[in-house]
Amino acid sequence: MLKVLNASQVKQLDQETINREPISSIDLMERAASAFMQWFVQHYKANNKIGVVCGTGNNGGDGLAIARMLKEWSYPVKVWIIKGGKESEDFRTNLTRLNQLILPVEIKELVDVPEFNNQHILIDSIFGTGLTRPIEGVTAKVIEAINQSKATRIAVDVPSGLLLESHSSGAIVKANYTLTFQIPKLSFFLPENSQFVGQWQCIEIGLNKKFLSEIETSAFYIDRASIKAKLRQRSTFDHKGNNGKALIVAGSLGKMGACILAAKAALRSGIGLLTVHVPAMGYSIIQSTVPEAMASVDSNNQALSYVTDSSGFDAIGVGPGLGQSKETINGFAKLLEQSAPMVIDADALNILSQHQEMLHTIPSGSILTPHPKEFERLVGSWKNDFHRLEKQKQLAVQSNCVVVLKGAYSSIVSPEGNVYFNSTGNPGMATGGAGDVLTGILTSLLAQGYSALDAALIGVFLHGLAGDIAAREKGEDSLIASDLIDLLPEAFLKVKS
Repeated sequence: MLKVLNASQVKQLDQETINREPISSIDLMERAASAFMQWFVQHYKANNKIGVVCGTGNNGGDGLAIARMLKEWSYPVKVWIIKGGKESEDFRTNLTRLNQLILPVEIKELVDVPEFNNQHILIDSIFGTGLTRPIEGVTAKVIEAINQSKATRIAVDVPSGLLLESHSSGAIVKANYTLTFQIPKLSFFLPENSQFVGQWQCIEIGLNKKFLSEIETSAFYIDRASIKAKLRQRSTFDHKGNNGKALIVAGSLGKMGACILAAKAALRSGIGLLTVHVPAMGYSIIQSTVPEAMASVDSNNQALSYVTDSSGFDAIGVGPGLGQSKETINGFAKLLEQSAPMVIDADALNILSQHQEMLHTIPSGSILTPHPKEFERLVGSWKNDFHRLEKQKQLAVQSNCVVVLKGAYSSIVSPEGNVYFNSTGNPGMATGGAGDVLTGILTSLLAQGYSALDAALIGVFLHGLAGDIAAREKGEDSLIASDLIDLLPEAFLKVKS
């Protein structure tokens, strides 16, 4: 699991690498430029005209080193330097080295701002992680020209103008690709910054791993290795009785499909025994479509009214296709009185948003899984995505639940306020029923004895991984929720392999 650090920690990590290795700062910069080049030469041939736009700090120094290496690799390179800022020592060193091969063009005033019409690729190396304010003046005009160019735009470490820990405004480079050094940055995971970051990739530059393991953070990026370490292996004498007993409460007239998807996903995620509580009209449907599950029949014909006994279950999933009738609201309120941890989704979340007093009755160790609109109904609107993340943390702490906010890089927040961003999934999963599948997966894992946080981390990762496998096999446009269930076995095997 990768740590996500703030700007001061990133600076500290660089300095500790310099001190502990030891290595000079200029040599560390050279290492970073070499790592950038290893990626670059694999993607672009030397017939591309390259423009490198640099500031005068250390990010600009990275750009100068990259420009020198590009020239040495026989790429046609032109370099621009935006003057006016304080020049770092390593910037000056790399400028001296570059001057032996290329004479950069200086940008001092508005009349110096180029149009970048002749470049196939523009490398943005103006500002890095140390930026704390919006970009204005001549630099803003340069960024505007970069964004208007038809060239492919590649940002070094971070797109210039993008802040790491707060909402960004002013001029920001709209990168097609961002090659970030060693660790991902918090701002990369938020929807509002997608237009600036583009596709991003971490490139290894040999920063001190011992210090990285020691430094504390509250933000993480989930990877396959961390999920593999959490998955349990079954023992020889396991049986259905000790692999968890789960109850899924779902479905109503016209929405039994959501119930079926959740039930099948739970079964494919290792649950020992599954019971599905359905309205009376759904009995024959669930028995014929999910024969591996037992059925509990509600006294209400078309919706949930009351689960007579849920005391024997290790976890309860509730919400998919539930509806919001008066009887269902009353039935859900009674269900919340049960002691088993719950996975709360879909209409159950909408009921909570209308009856906020119910939030205080959610069993501890539960998981809430809203999509953005459901989350907004729960917590109200937000100013920007950093504000939204703070609201997610507040909800997790106040409810003592794990809160999963679904979407690209789904964010998972623990009751302690730690946030974990998921690394799997794709836009093809933006289809009806995908959330119901996740509910089934999480309910199954929770019932098997995983903690709420581990169940959420594993479940969200596997859900996204099944989606990635489906997208490769069927394409994003044709992906449907049932594909996720069909490919869950392959996702499990891929993680365990």
